[in-house]
Amino acid sequence: MATAKTLSKNFTEGRIPRQLLLLALPFMASNALQVFYSTIDMVIVGEFVGTAGLSAVAQSSQIVNFATMLCLGFSNAGQILLSQALGAGKRKEMNDVIGTLFVFVSLLAVILSCGGLLLQTQILTAMKIPAEAYDMAQSYLVICSSGLIFTAGYNMVSAVLRGMGDARRPLLFIGIASGVNLALDILFTGILGWGVAGAAWATVIGQAVSFLFSIYYLYRRREAFGFDFERKSFTLNRKYTGMIVSLGTPMAIQSGCINLSMLFVNAMINDVGVVASATFGVGIRIDDIVNKLSQGIQYAAMPMISQNIGAGKHQRAKQVVYHAWILSAAFTVFCMLLYLFLGKELFMLFSDDPAVHAMSGEFIHAILWMFPALAVMRGSGAFVQGIGNARLSMVLAILDGVALRIGLSWLFGIFLGWGFFGFVLGYGLAPYGFAIPSMLYFLHGGWQRRRALAEDI
Repeated sequence: MATAKTLSKNFTEGRIPRQLLLLALPFMASNALQVFYSTIDMVIVGEFVGTAGLSAVAQSSQIVNFATMLCLGFSNAGQILLSQALGAGKRKEMNDVIGTLFVFVSLLAVILSCGGLLLQTQILTAMKIPAEAYDMAQSYLVICSSGLIFTAGYNMVSAVLRGMGDARRPLLFIGIASGVNLALDILFTGILGWGVAGAAWATVIGQAVSFLFSIYYLYRRREAFGFDFERKSFTLNRKYTGMIVSLGTPMAIQSGCINLSMLFVNAMINDVGVVASATFGVGIRIDDIVNKLSQGIQYAAMPMISQNIGAGKHQRAKQVVYHAWILSAAFTVFCMLLYLFLGKELFMLFSDDPAVHAMSGEFIHAILWMFPALAVMRGSGAFVQGIGNARLSMVLAILDGVALRIGLSWLFGIFLGWGFFGFVLGYGLAPYGFAIPSMLYFLHGGWQRRRALAEDI
């Protein structure tokens, strides 16, 4: 299956620990660069604009992330279909799946982009953006919403490559985006003094360059990629559109719920003031680094699980989960120690405001409760998605994102009067709503009676 003429990898045979580690490391590096890509805005804005600018970027980026994650939900659905098809040896059908996914996600991105532009005032008002940051937040939202097609396009290409077990090319593409973004951030925000708008333009241009390069790169290697790039292939195949919608809608709702809950938590914290807003924004950016790095383990486990489910190798799929748990646990311990001993210094990289530094301790002590849940989620979460049980993922995401993230933040922060610490604690405890049920589902074993998606492709 894996030859010199194809970008895809065969994970139905071989040593699982070695395959998982070699696949996870480039995914972790890709995610690290992706976080670095978005973090650049925060660091440079904090240096040249100040606390209000940090708040503006933190809040508006949450809105853009919400739209991006909706697109990513359907992209991940395509990834699972491709992985299971690859495991089942259905290579010819993969061309139609890829073409359908490209068209579907592109149309969705255009719709969401228009929605962000038309509803910008209502969204920012609902989020209770601090007055000092409102105009800058609006500029950032308008510019980034306009470039959503490039963000969605990059994530779509990366999802397809992940489904094929290719971790090297996504790393190359995000590396290009990060380099362009860094150079333009310094130019636009620092040298030219465009402020938050300069950071937004740097982000959009970096994403556009990365996406266009990825399309050109894959077109030149279309035989190895497995997609012919012919005009007739860019169509909404009725069968595969239905499968993407059926599988992707719960996954999009899952992604959307988690990000929507972030908007509600942000709105509650914004009521505390601009310092709390900036501290939470910086803290979430640091937390995003940890999340995205550990997510690389999940990204590696998903295609391995999907291929083995498609090939009917259930015991091997279970072994992938066990090894993902071991790798995630080791990474989690390292990150907890980093937070405990260098947490305040991490905040100082983003802001020189003493008030933000002083409040950072509350964030750190509250967010540490989240880490054990992350260690569990990377294995069992990859399994639930890898077998294609999107409805369970959606239910668990609603439990995590709506019932717990919003509910616990309100309970601790407002009802019990714990303030900023309570909001962050509620945010940190919410992932247990996904981690524990998904682990129990995996251990129970009832999933072995499910029909593999590859049988319908």
